[in-house]
Amino acid sequence: MSTVEPDMEDLFHEKKRYRNPLVPLGALATAGVLTAGLISFRRGNSQLGQVLMRARVVVQGATVALMVGTAYYYGDNPWKK
Repeated sequence: MSTVEPDMEDLFHEKKRYRNPLVPLGALATAGVLTAGLISFRRGNSQLGQVLMRARVVVQGATVALMVGTAYYYGDNPWKK
């Protein structure tokens, strides 16, 4: 039971993944803007809260674009599998 067939090892062999150091920064920025927006809504400043929620969407979109761009740059085209 503890022996692994050679075919199974070939099946689960993965390529080396590259990590972009800017992606965690984008996630942290998204969380920060989200927190600031929720705090401003809670304090009653709905206009500032709305602006911060829109900013969150922009930052979150930039983070996703950065992830897809990094994957495409290193050869993992997500649309051609």
